[in-house]
Amino acid sequence: MNQPILETERLVLRPFRLDDAKDVQRLAGAPEVAATTLNVPHPYEDGMAEAWIGTHAQSFQEGRLAVFAITLKKCGTLVGCVGLSVTRQHERGEFGYWVGHPYWNNGYATEATRALLAYAFGPLGLNRIVAGHYSNNPSSGRVMVKLGMKKEGYFPQHILKEGRYFDLEYYGILKRDFNA
Repeated sequence: MNQPILETERLVLRPFRLDDAKDVQRLAGAPEVAATTLNVPHPYEDGMAEAWIGTHAQSFQEGRLAVFAITLKKCGTLVGCVGLSVTRQHERGEFGYWVGHPYWNNGYATEATRALLAYAFGPLGLNRIVAGHYSNNPSSGRVMVKLGMKKEGYFPQHILKEGRYFDLEYYGILKRDFNA
C-alpha cells in the first residue's frame, strides 16, 4: 500500500523524498523550530534528514507511522512536516508537526493537521487523536483548539531536552467530534 497524497486549498501533503533532505535540515534544524519540538535536534547534522526520511516507507507499510511533507500547492516548496503515529490496537493516534520559521503565522499548521485528522478519522478508521505541545509554545495550543481539540492535561516538567525541563500540555479529539 502506498502512502496517499493529501490536498487542501493551499497545500499538498505528500511522502518525503530524499531530495527534500537539505530543506528538512535547513528548516527543521533552525533554532526556532528545534526549540519547539521534542524530536528535532539542533544542530541538525548532515545525514540526519536522509536517515530520518529513509525510515518513513517501512513505518507506513507497518501501519505505525504516516509522515507527510507539507508543501505549497502553487510551487511545491517544502514548508514543514506533519506526522501521525498509530496505535491500531486502540484505534488511536498521536500527531506532531513542525513548520519552518519563514512560514510561521500563515495557517499552514492548522490546514495541514486538519487534513491529517480527516485522513486519520476517514481512511485510517481511527477513533481518537491526541497531540501535545510545550507550554511555552502557546501557538501550537491554538492550532489544536482551532481543530476542535480539547485540552485534556497538563504535565509539569514532563520533557527533558538539552538539559532543560519543559511542561507539556495535551489535547485530544474523538472522531465523533471532528468536523473536516
